[in-house]
Amino acid sequence: MQFESNHLFHIFNQGNNRQKIFFERENYLFFLQKIRVHVMPFADILAWCLMPNHFHLMVYVNQVEIPEISPGATQSRTRTKISFNQSLGIMLASYTRAINKQQDWTGSLFRCETKAVCLTDPKGISPNWITEMGVTRFIVDNPEKEYPNVCFNYILKNPVKDGLVKRTEEWEFSSYSDFMGIRNGKLINRNRIQEFGLNLG
Repeated sequence: MQFESNHLFHIFNQGNNRQKIFFERENYLFFLQKIRVHVMPFADILAWCLMPNHFHLMVYVNQVEIPEISPGATQSRTRTKISFNQSLGIMLASYTRAINKQQDWTGSLFRCETKAVCLTDPKGISPNWITEMGVTRFIVDNPEKEYPNVCFNYILKNPVKDGLVKRTEEWEFSSYSDFMGIRNGKLINRNRIQEFGLNLG
């Protein structure tokens, strides 16, 4: 993954061999806490959805590196830096350790490569078409505005598309209810959502 500041990215990964990564409600909540610790220092979250065997995040990257303070370090010591890539790797590795312990497993839980697609740099948008909710259509003239909104809708409507629920608001583990004002979740940045003109269609 190669992140750049001041761009939107769609980050996603799934279970190795499409296996489940969330087994009970507490797993979802634990992963959300990991997102808070490992993603929010680097990026504003505009949308998220956790599914039984995969996850999606839509983020606006503010910085690709931050100072890392080691436990017990003094102010006079030189701080090392940690990258957003490293932080995501730590997040997935620590979650994997917890699930392996819970399930009495060993080995990798996630696919080895987490994907990060840039949504706001036209160079990063390779196809000139997209499939949304089973319908393939051409991307309109301004992909910088349209492609982020297609992705936003895809992430929030994913539980319905995959047949987990009939209505989007029935799925607890997405930011849909926060975006719609049904729940007052703290992960999403509503100002960023408005800045990019994201809406549900």
